[in-house]
Amino acid sequence: MIVLGVNSAYHESSAALLVAGRLVAAVEEERFNRRKHGKEARSDNPDELPDASIAFCLERAGVTAAEVDHIAFAADPEIIRDVAERGLPSPWSDPADQRRFLDTLPRVPDAFRARGFDAPFHWIAHHTAHAASAFYVSPHDEAAVLVLDALGDDAFSTRLYPGRPRVDGGAELEPLGSVRYPASLGYLWELVSVYLGFGVYDAAKVMGLAAYGDPTRFAAAFDRLVWPTDDGGFDMAHDALRFSEILYYPPSADTAGLERAFGVAPRRRDQPLGDDHHDVAAALQALTDRIVLHLAHHLHERTGSPRLCLAGGVALNCVSNQAVLEHGPYDEVWVQPAAHDGGLSLGAAFAAWHEVLGQPRAEVMHHAYWGPSFDDTAIAAELARHDLVVETVDDLEAHVAGLLVDGLVVGWFQDAMELGPRALGHRSILADPRDRRMREILNHKVKHREYFRPLAPSVLAEEAAEWFDIPRASPAADFMLLAQRSRADKRDRMGAVLHVDNTCRIQTVHRDVSPRYHRLISCFRDLTGVPMVLNTSFNDQEPIICTPADAVATFLKTEIDALAIGSYVVRKPT
Repeated sequence: MIVLGVNSAYHESSAALLVAGRLVAAVEEERFNRRKHGKEARSDNPDELPDASIAFCLERAGVTAAEVDHIAFAADPEIIRDVAERGLPSPWSDPADQRRFLDTLPRVPDAFRARGFDAPFHWIAHHTAHAASAFYVSPHDEAAVLVLDALGDDAFSTRLYPGRPRVDGGAELEPLGSVRYPASLGYLWELVSVYLGFGVYDAAKVMGLAAYGDPTRFAAAFDRLVWPTDDGGFDMAHDALRFSEILYYPPSADTAGLERAFGVAPRRRDQPLGDDHHDVAAALQALTDRIVLHLAHHLHERTGSPRLCLAGGVALNCVSNQAVLEHGPYDEVWVQPAAHDGGLSLGAAFAAWHEVLGQPRAEVMHHAYWGPSFDDTAIAAELARHDLVVETVDDLEAHVAGLLVDGLVVGWFQDAMELGPRALGHRSILADPRDRRMREILNHKVKHREYFRPLAPSVLAEEAAEWFDIPRASPAADFMLLAQRSRADKRDRMGAVLHVDNTCRIQTVHRDVSPRYHRLISCFRDLTGVPMVLNTSFNDQEPIICTPADAVATFLKTEIDALAIGSYVVRKPT
């Protein structure tokens, strides 16, 4: 049985395909069309399908549209319409936009039929898809599941679930608690991002900035805006925050309430960052840690489970994830690599497989490499189109390790593309992690981004505990979704990947999961004694690269020194 999962109702368009309950492919549309988030989140385009992602999934499985048995789409128009009829808040501040969205969304099945699909169609509610994307690919038969988002179809921002097996051998998710919008951690981060002079989508920038600030200075102000509630949830000062005024295009928001609360004017985009901005970001991160821990403890009390699965855009916050792992009541914490809306297609497919079709579990996500790969023939054809210096070497991994030791920045394009917003060693830019100056070189000369953005290390999994304080291991570290504290006696040998607070968003690399990348890092360790390389995403103000053409284009327009692509090492002509 073949199940296609799709997300495109709002943004982060993506597709995933299951064959007999096993994941075969999962990709985000932005990697193909080179438009961040795949498409704009507009009220008139929920039926704009991720055609390239769908086509790739079908090709990878070797099937046609007509052979797909079920289609699962991450939205539920009946729930959204009920919210509108009851006058509950929605993501559309303009009633005309809400009506337009509700008129357009039901056209989605027709859009599939127009593309040759003739399978039963299943609407999967937004938060159900998030929860399914975490639980059904986790290694756990039973777990607590926490979805932390901006807003779901049902006017809730946060959902709490017990994930449990069914007597028939399947599994199910049934919500046992929720937080209603406009109390929303996701929207709070969007609002503060705009207040600090960034875009609506720039929560990751705020998270990086937070480590530079004093979290106590604005703590009392944030406590008046957001507070935990006795039922295990949280609430917010809605009149001050006014999330309904957030606009994505162009990015804007009503930040007057934050200005009153902090006594600091919003930052203009051309204004330098200062202590005020650092401290607001730090206080927001500390508040988020407290609220997420509050939710996690309550969920543990309700379920008694020693295992937690996290999903939703807020679950990409590696600092809060680390707080839950270290200070929460759970023995195990699981976060899959596409916890944001890009993973909704994955969740929709698995929700249909388990909850609609009643099928047993068959999948555990041990890696994130579900996208396209390219052989040397395709790579060589692309390289031949350009004036490049191309060579083959006997031992690619050892050769590249030597380039890194010599101080070169190397684009690394190998094997299947990653799912999710983190580059995990298949579409990465690599460098020597030992020299702190390398951080400035990459941020300013290659990535063209802000000084405060941290760079991550990819670490041999078997040696990570010698370099980082890991009180409790978690597979989330395989996906760069935890912020681990470095060991003090090792910091002088990893300056380029240390954040200002001496934490690192590490990726633990396993030999059996990514053998070529593991061997490269092993070669670097043999030369230096350091079992890690600096890893940042292979892009420059654009989606992470997908194809050989993308790799060459980004290589040529940046100051990357060499490109290791397939079996080839590429240099620019002198």
